[in-house]
Amino acid sequence: MEKEIIIEPYNEKWHKEFIEEKEKCISLLRKDMIAIEHIGSTSVEGLRAKSLIDMMIGVEDLNVVDHWIELLQTIGYEYVFHEHFPRRRFFRKGEWRAGTHHLHVYLYDSDEWNNNLLFRDFLRNNEWAREDYRRLKQELAEKYPYDRVSYTSEKAPFIQNIITLAKEK
Repeated sequence: MEKEIIIEPYNEKWHKEFIEEKEKCISLLRKDMIAIEHIGSTSVEGLRAKSLIDMMIGVEDLNVVDHWIELLQTIGYEYVFHEHFPRRRFFRKGEWRAGTHHLHVYLYDSDEWNNNLLFRDFLRNNEWAREDYRRLKQELAEKYPYDRVSYTSEKAPFIQNIITLAKEK
């Protein structure tokens, strides 16, 4: 059974946890990565979130990730293949569907990379969007307390709408 989806009040420790993981990743992957960013709800001060640190690494070539699998295992990450996301490489730390950290790898400056930053930055800069997203996440967590797939997929239209708004600005 999956871990219950619990939306917690914003916690300053999330930023500290990101910094710690960022430093570990940089020490292992420095020569292959262009940038590393904190994304997801834990990256937005004041936003309630699942206690899960999402990080994004930008690379010039996704093939370098093949060499990272064993390196990242040394700090607790497991590679997870997703055939539906050919332009992303994904690692998780912690139990399946109940992890503590997610590491998403994209081509630097790709649409996927930029859309993640647009969404994060729009939420950081627009209180109404933060509040709407908080409300949506809480409703979905109550509707799908043990179904992360439905919880995530039902957030997609809101996320896409915010990205569209951010591109218009």
